[in-house]
Amino acid sequence: MVHELTWEEIPGILKIEQLCFKDPWSERMIENSMKSGLDTWLVLAEEGAAGYCVFRIVADECELLRIAVRPEYRGRGLSKKLMDQLVFYSRQKDVKSIFLEVRESNERARNLYRSYGFTEEGIRKNYYLNPCEDAVLMVCRNI
Repeated sequence: MVHELTWEEIPGILKIEQLCFKDPWSERMIENSMKSGLDTWLVLAEEGAAGYCVFRIVADECELLRIAVRPEYRGRGLSKKLMDQLVFYSRQKDVKSIFLEVRESNERARNLYRSYGFTEEGIRKNYYLNPCEDAVLMVCRNI
């Protein structure tokens, strides 16, 4: 089941951040994102938070900021469920394009995005830290 993040679920999201990212967001960053009113947080629940995504829609563009699935839940198509919801929300808001940055080495994520029609349109040099790595800019223009 996918639903919008509640305040009580933040500790579960923090745990996923720590498991999945070398540069995890802090509790304060997540709270500020929720308070901003700009970002939409979706949680995929499977006996607690199994994964989540956060995105921002401005005018007719959507930026996928984060998407993650707990390691023990990977390989079950859960990231596709989250992407399906991202696309659904985007269509409801008349979004024309979705864009994101992804680590150049994250081939698994890049393949997921390609399966949704994303194309690689640029490189952001040294975008990521810990370790330093380029980001691939991907865009889907056919929502």
